[in-house]
Amino acid sequence: MSVLVYIETSNSKIRKVSYELAYYGVQAGKTLDMGCVGIVVGDCEDLDKLTSCGLSKVVKIASNSNGDNGTIADAIAEVAKNHSASLLVFGHSSIGKSLMPRVAFQLNAGSVTGINSLPSIDSGQFQVSKGVFSGKAIATYEISTPIKVVTLMGNSLKPSLVDESELVIEEAAVSIADGSVTIKETKKEEGTVPLPEAELVVSAGRGMKGPENWGIIEELATVLGATTACSRPVADIGWRPHHEHVGQTGVAIRPNLYIAAGISGAIQHLAGVNNSKTIVVINKDPEAPFFKAADYGICADLFDVVPRLTESLKKFKAS
Repeated sequence: MSVLVYIETSNSKIRKVSYELAYYGVQAGKTLDMGCVGIVVGDCEDLDKLTSCGLSKVVKIASNSNGDNGTIADAIAEVAKNHSASLLVFGHSSIGKSLMPRVAFQLNAGSVTGINSLPSIDSGQFQVSKGVFSGKAIATYEISTPIKVVTLMGNSLKPSLVDESELVIEEAAVSIADGSVTIKETKKEEGTVPLPEAELVVSAGRGMKGPENWGIIEELATVLGATTACSRPVADIGWRPHHEHVGQTGVAIRPNLYIAAGISGAIQHLAGVNNSKTIVVINKDPEAPFFKAADYGICADLFDVVPRLTESLKKFKAS
C-alpha cells in the first residue's frame, strides 16, 4: 500500500504546489503507515528538489504530445494499480481538478475536493476536512472505499525541510495513449506566480476609478514580490483580465498576505479570500463591510496610501 502524489510541472520545472503535495503525501504516509511515491509526466529538470520535502521516489511517465488529460488520467490509474495505491493526492488546481475525477472513476475510488488538512483515522475510518459555506465552517468527510482520491488546497500547509536523501526515479511501465483532443496552441501567463499558489497578493476594485490608475497597484505588487488580483466588477467591465478575478465566482486563494485596495468587500468576494492568513484593507468608506473581515484596516484614500506604502517598503528594503 502507498500514497501517490501527482507532481505538477511547468516548462520542465516543478510548480510550487508540488512541494506542498510531496510534503503532504509523506506526512499522510506516516499517518497511514505506508510509503509515498510521486508521479510525474514528462521530463523535469529539478525533481531532486522534492527530497527536501521527504519524498524519496518518483515514477516517471513518458510524455506524449498527442495525449490529453483523459489519457494521462488512464496512465496515472494504471500506475496506482501497479503500486497498490491507497491514497492519491492532486493539487486543487486546474490540472488537478481535471485529472482527479477521471482517476477516481477509473479506480472506483471515493473522492473529496479541496481538503485543507492531513488525514486522520478515527475508529478505523479515514477522514479528511475541508472548508464549507464559503469557508465559514469546517466539514469532516469519511471515505470508506479501499482507494481514496483527494485534491489539496494551495497554501494549506507549509512544507518543513527535512534531511535530503537520494531520489529514486523509476520509469513507469505504462504509456500515455493518443488522446481524442488535439491541442493546437497553449498560452500561459509568464512572470508571475499563479494566484492559487501566491503567498502575497495585492488586489483592487472599482475604487481605482479606471484601468489607467492600476500602475500604483502593480508597483506595490512588484516591490512586495506579490501577484495582482481584482474584484469581479473590475474584471467584468474589462479593466483587468478575468484570470485575476478572486472571489466566489472566480479564484479562491489562501495567501499569507492579502492587501485589498478600493474593494468594498461583498460576501461573494470575501468567500474567495477569507482563508487568507492576514488581510489588509484600504478604503475611504468607514462603512465598507471588508473592514469587519480585516486584520488591519486603513480608512483613507487609496491614492494617498498605496504610493506612500510603496515608498516605505522601498526604503525598508534598501536599508
